[in-house]
Amino acid sequence: MTGPSRAGARFFVDAWDPAYGASFEAGGGGGPAAPSSAQVDADVEMPATDWRAVDVRRDVAAPDVVLLVDGVRRIDASVWTAEDDGGSFPGIAASYAAGVVRCDLERGAAELAGTRVGRGLFTASPSAQDVVAGAIRYPVHRVSGTGELSKLPAAVQGPLTALEVAVSDAVRTDGDLLVVDGPLRSRRNLPRTLGYIKTQHSQYLDGRLTAVVTGLAPGQRCPVFRLGTAWGGYSWYLRLPVAGGAPWAGVVRVECSADLTEAEAIELADLSLVTLPRFASTPYKDPRAPQNLIPIAGLERRLRGMLGDARLLHRVLTAAARGIRR
Repeated sequence: MTGPSRAGARFFVDAWDPAYGASFEAGGGGGPAAPSSAQVDADVEMPATDWRAVDVRRDVAAPDVVLLVDGVRRIDASVWTAEDDGGSFPGIAASYAAGVVRCDLERGAAELAGTRVGRGLFTASPSAQDVVAGAIRYPVHRVSGTGELSKLPAAVQGPLTALEVAVSDAVRTDGDLLVVDGPLRSRRNLPRTLGYIKTQHSQYLDGRLTAVVTGLAPGQRCPVFRLGTAWGGYSWYLRLPVAGGAPWAGVVRVECSADLTEAEAIELADLSLVTLPRFASTPYKDPRAPQNLIPIAGLERRLRGMLGDARLLHRVLTAAARGIRR
């Protein structure tokens, strides 16, 4: 929604529910806030001086099957250990789940193709043991370093990513397209795989190239560029169907493996443009529309339900801790 302020300047209201943050991290220019120090090669698809919006190519057809994979995680309890030397280490008991939705575009059908649930006790404590209470088990995942409590939630990402890879590998077929909700990270070796980043935190492009991105019409993308970040890879922005709004409304970043050739990366970029917009959500159905793709939204709800009752698990963990102390 747009409207004039008292001084006559335009302002924008993000379509996302405030509980989810914003679809972009707003800086002074109304876009990603933090300039990235990553080296960017903008000449992959065309010279940077010639950058312009790229439309759907007529000779590109969507794949017959698209797999969308996502994971969720939840901290069930924060814990502290009591070491023999009188010291103590913080820890978190976390539950996480991964799943994949199989979308058969030829038949116009979607189905839940597989799910898996994991739990873990994440701590740097050298003496911590698996927490077992009946059928519930939290295996120890020992983290390196001093294991500060604030850094422990990030440790859940590794096992969760492994779960996402396992659940998607089990259902892949030749010719399908795998879309990962979030950065690819360690999944860059997977074939025909896209990372789908719906919230923009970093400013990778200079002002002139950014203007191409914010000027995209729905169903257009920017040229492919290459990032020199730790994970590396090819990337591009595209705008999903959206009815006006802020400069970054409906814009997502997509990435693929750096191991691909430039031609293969451009081919995947074209494929994403004929595939992803058809899954875009609408504001009356999803507070994070249009970026939170419809199959992903349904998958997230299913996975959160599979994590179990948070209050019950907290009581189970509390009872197990009391049993250990006795």
